[in-house]
Amino acid sequence: MVKIESSLVINRPVEEVFAFVSNYENLPRWRSIALEVKKTTEGPSRVGTSYTGKFSFLGLPFEGVFEVIEHEPSRKCTIKTTTRPFPLETRYSFEPVENATRLTFVSEGSPGGFFKLAEPLVASMGKRLFEADLHNLKELLEAQAL
Repeated sequence: MVKIESSLVINRPVEEVFAFVSNYENLPRWRSIALEVKKTTEGPSRVGTSYTGKFSFLGLPFEGVFEVIEHEPSRKCTIKTTTRPFPLETRYSFEPVENATRLTFVSEGSPGGFFKLAEPLVASMGKRLFEADLHNLKELLEAQAL
């Protein structure tokens, strides 16, 4: 089991940060592993909304399907994928802090295939990538009004 957790403060209101992050079609704009993400259900993102995507991790491309399993506006949202080679659950928590937002990211999963053999590398590289991605998100959101 791999668990990665990271947190940072984004100088944008919690409602704006939540709206951007919980629109998972935005993932390719700030997550380095996400190449393409498309919603496969109608309407706004909520519990039960599903997405498909193309991803690349450690140079290995893969496709995935994920579903929103938790959605509390401006508080938290969670997605889950059971797609191999890397089924995981990713939770984003949002906390208002003086005209800004503390975003906490927790991702847990049990890698399979090559990723299982390289689990220590997956954990180490994953943490570095996720922290870099959060900084990308911070720069993106602070540079523009949504």
